[in-house]
Amino acid sequence: MSIVDLHMHSFYSDDGEYTPTQLVDMCHQSGIQIMAIADHNWIKANKEASLRCKELGMTYIPAIEVDCTYKGVNLHVVGYGIDDSEEFNKLGESIEKQEQACSLKKLELTNDLGFELEKAQLDALSSNGVYTGEMFGEALLNDPRYLDNELLKPYREGESRSDNPFVNFYWDYYAQGKPCYTEIKFPTLEDTIKLINEHGGIAVLAHPGNNLKGRFELLDEMVELWLQGVECFSSYHPEEVNQYFYNKAKELSILYTCGSDFHGKTKPSIELGGHHSNVEEEIKDNLKKYHLI
Repeated sequence: MSIVDLHMHSFYSDDGEYTPTQLVDMCHQSGIQIMAIADHNWIKANKEASLRCKELGMTYIPAIEVDCTYKGVNLHVVGYGIDDSEEFNKLGESIEKQEQACSLKKLELTNDLGFELEKAQLDALSSNGVYTGEMFGEALLNDPRYLDNELLKPYREGESRSDNPFVNFYWDYYAQGKPCYTEIKFPTLEDTIKLINEHGGIAVLAHPGNNLKGRFELLDEMVELWLQGVECFSSYHPEEVNQYFYNKAKELSILYTCGSDFHGKTKPSIELGGHHSNVEEEIKDNLKKYHLI
């Protein structure tokens, strides 16, 4: 049983499902004692989650997951221990407007693959006019016209990409370098670290095994730019990758964390606490060292 999970998403993330209070209650039921909700480019969940954690005797670390770029690679950096500055939500507003503007282009690119999705099908899944790759996956996989579509076959039950079909569809078609990718202007890594640090936070690279696209050497460069930590234990990492970044964090003397990246329905195979770490007591000591708990 895990007692620490420092990366999960509420419904304030476009691809999240649960309210902050629901997430806290779910963590409490799972035995998690220390938690953080790191929504994409928003801090809206932190106050509500912190209050509920206090009621239940749990420890909450305020957090945000910021989309940013370094050397042409799109990254996610989590800021832990941040204050409640509106600067973070202004960033969220800027990115949301860009994503809304790109959503119709994504629909066009998706239909270029041979589909005939309609805007109304995406609007039924989106509350703010942002169409994520996961939403396209959900709409297509639930569309009876495409039950036998060969392109969708890998995401059907029992097939190679069926463990997390919606998010796998996103990674395969909407992620950077894929056929339906649309570019958003994200802040640089340097500016992201600065923003997090200026507001009392610690900047940590999320799921590096997934983020760095095999260019693990970039972590050393990022630490030289004052990146302060790495999420070495992640649900996305095989054991050898967890171990690589655990050893690397110790070598670089930076904070190392663990996070499931739980979202709910978009990643059904990921459970709260499912980060595969066996050094949670060390992580707790690390969090104390950085004054996060």
